[in-house]
Amino acid sequence: MRVQRDFSYSLCIQTAQRPWALADQQEEPVLNAARLQVLARLESLGTVRAVGASLHLSPSAVSAQLVALEAETGARLLERTGRRVRLTPAGRALARHARVILDQMALAEAELAHPDGQPAGVVRVAAFSSAVRELIIPLALRLATEHPRVEVDVVELDPRESGPALRRADVDLAVTADLLDGAPLAGPDVATVPLIEDPVVLVTPAARSRDGVADAPSRASSARVDLAGLADARWSADLPGTYLSTLLDSTCREAGFEPRVVARLPSYELLLAHVEAGLSVALLPGLAVDRRYAVDVCALDTPRTRQVYAAVRRGAPPTAATAAVLSGLRRLARGRDAGQ
Repeated sequence: MRVQRDFSYSLCIQTAQRPWALADQQEEPVLNAARLQVLARLESLGTVRAVGASLHLSPSAVSAQLVALEAETGARLLERTGRRVRLTPAGRALARHARVILDQMALAEAELAHPDGQPAGVVRVAAFSSAVRELIIPLALRLATEHPRVEVDVVELDPRESGPALRRADVDLAVTADLLDGAPLAGPDVATVPLIEDPVVLVTPAARSRDGVADAPSRASSARVDLAGLADARWSADLPGTYLSTLLDSTCREAGFEPRVVARLPSYELLLAHVEAGLSVALLPGLAVDRRYAVDVCALDTPRTRQVYAAVRRGAPPTAATAAVLSGLRRLARGRDAGQ
């Protein structure tokens, strides 16, 4: 069984060159790469409609591709219940192989496009907002000098979203972080590389001088704070159910109180502005504290950290460009650790 990107074009060429090619084709089934991509997306997204939206196809076109793939393989890949479909064990097995096959084809295409072996091409990176600011933007600036033929395309995605995007092959690399609910990041199809141990810190309004002017922005204090002493404080947090909201609730409960949340703000910038104005205090990962804001930062008496990772798909080796991005991220992370 062979794999090809364009079944009809390949068949026409073979038939022109060899009159018996059509008979050969019937005896040796061909796996169409586009249909393999549809199957892999179906395993990740769960519905035909979602697959169509992600690939800009109509649901009927997706269904036709899946029917054709079953005919090509001679295997029952789907179970149909009304309008819903789910993968059979054979379908799940082929979907796993499909991701490896598609990655191998992408690697081959990258090497053919740049036969000198030097890093070149587009690398699609997903990262959460503070990682974009503190890691991805500095990395892109460095790569512009070190590897000018590498282009970093970045999309901001929450850690809960970047893992599925990586598995769907929407991105080549994800910078993500531990989830408080213990949801697994790595797996048989994803490999992770630790980058940074990011401490959770208390963020308070900056101390004021006698003339009322705030001290230098984002000062780090060597003192550690016991959150139990802040039971009556006004807190700002992200929207309910998000990482920051869950972090605040669990940390304050461990300290023996329920936080009084006076602001629900869905961005680090808004949270920091609210704290800077003296309206609240907040818990944030250290990476999220933008040094431009006039706030003070204190470590917690009971330390909490989150692990920040780079994640790539297992299977095919990364392209030279993706390897250069990963190497650059590790060097940036080591430089941050050395500077702390």
